[in-house]
Amino acid sequence: MWGLKPTLAAFIAVTLSLTATSVSAAEHHRLHGERGRPGRPNKFVDKDYRLDAELSRRAKNAKDNTSHVSTVIVELKPGAQVPPQFQRFVRGNRLDIINGVVLDIPDNLLKKLGDHGEVFRVHDDRPIGAHNYRTGITVGATTVRDTMGLTGAGIGVAVIDSGITSWHDDLTNFSSKLYPYGNQRVAKFVDFVNGRTLPYDDNGHGTHVSGIIAGNGYDSLGQKAGIAPGASIISLKVLDANGSGSISRIIAALSWVAANAKTYNIRVVNMSVGANIHESYFTDPLTIAVKKVTDMGITVVAAAGNFGKNAAGQEQFGGITAPANAPWVLTGGASSTNGTLTRADDTLGDYSSRGPTAIDFIAKPDLVAPGTGTISLAVPGSTFYTTKTQYLVTGLLSTANKPYLALTGTSMASPVVAGTVALMLQANPYLTPNLIKAILQYTAQVYQGYKPLEQGAGFLNTYGAVKLAKFYATHRVGDRVPTQLTWSKHIVWGNHVLSGGYINPLGNAWRNTVVWGAARTLDDGGDNIVWGTECALSCDNIVWGTADDNGDNIVWGTVVKTLAALDADDNIVWGTSFLGGDNIVWGTADSDNIVWGTDCGGADCDNIVWGTSDEDNIVWGTADEGDNIVWGTNLDLDNIVWGTSDEDNIVWGTAADIDAPWFSDDASGPLPNVAEEFGDILATAVQ
Repeated sequence: MWGLKPTLAAFIAVTLSLTATSVSAAEHHRLHGERGRPGRPNKFVDKDYRLDAELSRRAKNAKDNTSHVSTVIVELKPGAQVPPQFQRFVRGNRLDIINGVVLDIPDNLLKKLGDHGEVFRVHDDRPIGAHNYRTGITVGATTVRDTMGLTGAGIGVAVIDSGITSWHDDLTNFSSKLYPYGNQRVAKFVDFVNGRTLPYDDNGHGTHVSGIIAGNGYDSLGQKAGIAPGASIISLKVLDANGSGSISRIIAALSWVAANAKTYNIRVVNMSVGANIHESYFTDPLTIAVKKVTDMGITVVAAAGNFGKNAAGQEQFGGITAPANAPWVLTGGASSTNGTLTRADDTLGDYSSRGPTAIDFIAKPDLVAPGTGTISLAVPGSTFYTTKTQYLVTGLLSTANKPYLALTGTSMASPVVAGTVALMLQANPYLTPNLIKAILQYTAQVYQGYKPLEQGAGFLNTYGAVKLAKFYATHRVGDRVPTQLTWSKHIVWGNHVLSGGYINPLGNAWRNTVVWGAARTLDDGGDNIVWGTECALSCDNIVWGTADDNGDNIVWGTVVKTLAALDADDNIVWGTSFLGGDNIVWGTADSDNIVWGTDCGGADCDNIVWGTSDEDNIVWGTADEGDNIVWGTNLDLDNIVWGTSDEDNIVWGTAADIDAPWFSDDASGPLPNVAEEFGDILATAVQ
């Protein structure tokens, strides 16, 4: 599986052939500041036509091809019927919602049809195909733009690839910010191959990737827009016209990013490129260079690779490539939408590389995103444009060239993740790379039938990730974390799946300097991050971090307690929001769940969590000399809230046929016989 050639290659595995859409319905016009007005058509709208532009062209050329038949949609005037002479061409069902019908009609009759008094307009029934509109809908990026107004504006995304085209309509800038290269949304272009100063892409891969991140869909009326169409692209060319390069070029590009990140507000780096793994990520200069950038707070997203199958077509594990093998990289595998807008039928791309990583054997990928049959920007004259003509796709406004190209691979999935990160950072600029990964994994959707080494934490959920990122930026004490049933609610920390809690953004596991999956911060004397024991029974896994000297943050999950009770797992999330005030969430998989917090105004407020796996769960705290207790049993028996403050305050209830409980204000007297007062079943618990 691993080649010996130390070169860099773009991950491209084109497997999907699409039917090209028809020639555009209107000539292309660049906006040049033109803005539409709500409820009013702009100057480009032809309100008086009878045949659309494509059908007018066919009607004009009909004398040269009298045998060609077109499928058309005919809008009829109110109350009108299809003229008798055209009845024989009617097919399919009526389109009552637009008072229309579908006809298969020879081109030499189109003009006559359009001129008939019963006919309002005639349209080409153009075919549809896979494109980014589907990707944006499926992952929720379209919803983010429509409901939250987020586009990635202000976020710089560095694309380390084969460059970027000198012009594409979908990179047109409509913001008030001016860009240096023809006012395309390319903030900077640096050529590490030929040293040229103006943008170009002789291969085509980098432009395709850039469009997935930040294309605005202009040539498709928004349908083929990227994930973050307001983001700025910083294009760093490391691949030549053949899609080849070396890791030294990538390292040079990463060095440039480190030196210029502040100037261009680079918060994300996309690397749909990779190399064979010849050494551990601890020593590989490529992965080490990536870590330098990550330590600066820049999220690096890398494609997992296209080695999910071997040469014989059999699925294989261990195909992750570098730098996607590094734990500080956000590694994206590929899924397929299967041509629909819903998530229910999404599947894993069988070409997508599976973990674990070679040499280091860590769990990858981190999650998967759509990468099958993705339509993005094409570059006329590039290698892709001339060698993949069957995958070129027409736009709706451009007739001179086919502006789009359909490709499949993890190269296409990685920029979907990178665009999502740009949206998250616009919503919350304070996110760190580790916290971004945690949010993406926590909000991902797990699909049955796939292993964590195939799908990571799950399938990307852009809407959920941006929603949670925004919550952490604006929430107040006491706000409920917004969750959805489809969220995985777990993270893959190193080689452990941790679940049952929530993400505390103050935990030190999310700091830039903490390696994802590490056991400690800094050196051996640092704080514990992950703690785990390898044993058959009672194996706890912990993520533990301190936010400051007084604030502990814990995520705790038990693997098993006994072989007979594999599902009796406790999960704890513990965090402090202020000095002296503890907040606890405790839950058992098969018992009670308790949330307890005290606010004593600076008094002596102790908080204790106490519970047994098969009996009661207790939260106990004292305020000065007053005890506060929450007590519950999982046997449908008594639930007690007890508190003293100078005077005794008691709330006591029974859930079974048990006599009213006994209590006394006189604490100096003898205790009652608990078996007599409460019953044999409760005696142990009450004692």
